[in-house]
Amino acid sequence: MNGSKDSFWFWGGGIAVLVIVAGVAVYVYQRDRAPADVKPAQVAAPAAPSAPPPAPAPEAAPQPARTAPLPALDDSDAEVVSGLTELLGGREPLQQFLVPQRIIRNVVVTLDNLPREKIAVNQRPAKPTGGKFIVTGPEEAREIAPENYARYAPFVAVVKRVDANTLAAFYRGLQPLFQQSYEELGNPGASFDARLRQVIDHLLQTPDVTQPVKLVQPSVLYKYADPKLESLSSGQKLLIRMGPENETAVKAKLRELRAALG
Repeated sequence: MNGSKDSFWFWGGGIAVLVIVAGVAVYVYQRDRAPADVKPAQVAAPAAPSAPPPAPAPEAAPQPARTAPLPALDDSDAEVVSGLTELLGGREPLQQFLVPQRIIRNVVVTLDNLPREKIAVNQRPAKPTGGKFIVTGPEEAREIAPENYARYAPFVAVVKRVDANTLAAFYRGLQPLFQQSYEELGNPGASFDARLRQVIDHLLQTPDVTQPVKLVQPSVLYKYADPKLESLSSGQKLLIRMGPENETAVKAKLRELRAALG
């Protein structure tokens, strides 16, 4: 499973999924290693009244086609940071989440790995998630603690406010650089656009999981107790680890993005 310092995979879906997943999102993760924070099991408190839903974001104006020449792939970080700063309305989200070097290359590697068993941790495009992985329950029956899901709240808040159409237009403007990086990764002639859509579709197939999520610790690392969950891809397991509310929010934005990409 993910590490106690895991970076969000959503930066891994191409700049298009960069502000989402995860992680599309994707926090690209290291393994959860003992010791984790272990919280005592608690009796559930009565549910608090639900807050009113946030006001919908204003519809973004259509984005004009790119006319300026593209930078070289290895010189593209400044333009990516500038574009994302405008897209997100400031530098704070980038400073909080983004590793500002080799952005496109690291995004492409991460995206390509999301449907696989493992991710290249040394090429993650996002900073580690704060805090330790939190579990609860007796040693012989560990579960992911509900408090663990709150670690992803800042990222999901950014995801919710991103306009998918604007994000897709930003991605299209830089698409040749993503294509170049994908081919240099060892995919000559293959389409990065097709891979991006394939990965989004794969993440949207992540199963809904009954809570609580049970864990086992056969050695140093935690694993999902359910073999079916443990056999899922790295991207799907991370979506489950985020908790049901965060997973629902990320999937909703991925659906919007998938529609915007066509």
